[in-house]
Amino acid sequence: MLYFSEIEGKKIETEDKIEIGFLEDLVFLASAQPKVTKLVIRSLNKEKIILPFQYVVKINSSIVIKKLYNMAVLVENELFLKKNLLDKQIIDIVGNKIVRVNDVSLQEKISINHYEWYLTGVDVGLFGILRTLKIESFFINCMRFFGIHIAPNLLPWGLIQPLELSRGHVKLNKKEEKLQNLRPEDLADYLEKTNETNVRKFLKILDKNYAAEVVSNLNINYQRSLFQHWEPDKSASVLEMIHPEEAVDILLAISKKRREEILHLVEQQTQEELQLLISLSRTSIGNKLTTEFLTVPSNFTVNDVISSIKKNTADFGFFAAIYVINEKKQLIGVFNLHELLMHNLDTPVYKFMIQNIIEIRLTTPIEIAVRKMLHYRLPAIPVVNNDKQILGIVTFDQVVDYISQKM
Repeated sequence: MLYFSEIEGKKIETEDKIEIGFLEDLVFLASAQPKVTKLVIRSLNKEKIILPFQYVVKINSSIVIKKLYNMAVLVENELFLKKNLLDKQIIDIVGNKIVRVNDVSLQEKISINHYEWYLTGVDVGLFGILRTLKIESFFINCMRFFGIHIAPNLLPWGLIQPLELSRGHVKLNKKEEKLQNLRPEDLADYLEKTNETNVRKFLKILDKNYAAEVVSNLNINYQRSLFQHWEPDKSASVLEMIHPEEAVDILLAISKKRREEILHLVEQQTQEELQLLISLSRTSIGNKLTTEFLTVPSNFTVNDVISSIKKNTADFGFFAAIYVINEKKQLIGVFNLHELLMHNLDTPVYKFMIQNIIEIRLTTPIEIAVRKMLHYRLPAIPVVNNDKQILGIVTFDQVVDYISQKM
């Protein structure tokens, strides 16, 4: 067995010692037994050459190919190893979690005419990174010196599932039902990084109720695209499984014509509730918004957050929660002051933040905002835009007058 990082960049030459270039990537067949089918070579004059793997004679200090060879192109179900798999996220079906591929293991299989290579698994641990950096041996020796043993974190090919390999292809094996042990918001977060075609194909193979949960956690732009693309009856069936408060946000994001087509097919009681909530959407929540809120990156420690609180919140009239954002300024978590003080100063906030965030948008009716705050007992609720970036918060004090008027 060897790893792709061990052969990447190797010199490629013919049997008669004519240098062709260097290995840039491998092409494999996307199947249960992913066979390596082609080499991707960066030639000496910087051109990309794709050769069938059948021309490979041996792999050692260099990759030796036959003297006579023909170039090739990719065919259906063929994918690039480095481009489509390495450094990408996959689902660990047994562990029910999303992990990142740091290296790929390859295994030789001898046949009658020539030998073949197959992808056998992926390294999702530290060793995969160290191997790529060419410092694996040094690290292992250091660990041994201190009496520390760290085992590689390898996943066999049959126990992982790439979420998106290329061209919107999504394929699951017979254990696909285990995917539903993933939190819907985790799956939604990843799908937002793929293309819309891939999202639609992935949702088709999930249980309907679970798929609806995933849809409700998607970015509003993806939700709009799905409901504009689906047939009205499909949209109606999904909408009926989504909480009315979330469903209204989706309906308000699509065209009026499509909205009416969908509502016409929704069960009568649900239809009446949705139409009532839509009629209330004219009540703007913008004038209830405050920008007195604190955001921190997910890698901030408790100590970092405390320093930020001291520096940035002295003039706040209300302060009960800290919101966590990613590098795109998108809201990904929240925690309160009590939770903050319960952890050690060096603990990063991503370890204890709440990821299932209750949020609203500027188009959300005040009635729905109040309902959410009462239901979840929230002292404040964040307002986000279509890209999940936080715009501000609405505090309970700011809606008390509105509640009083309705009583």
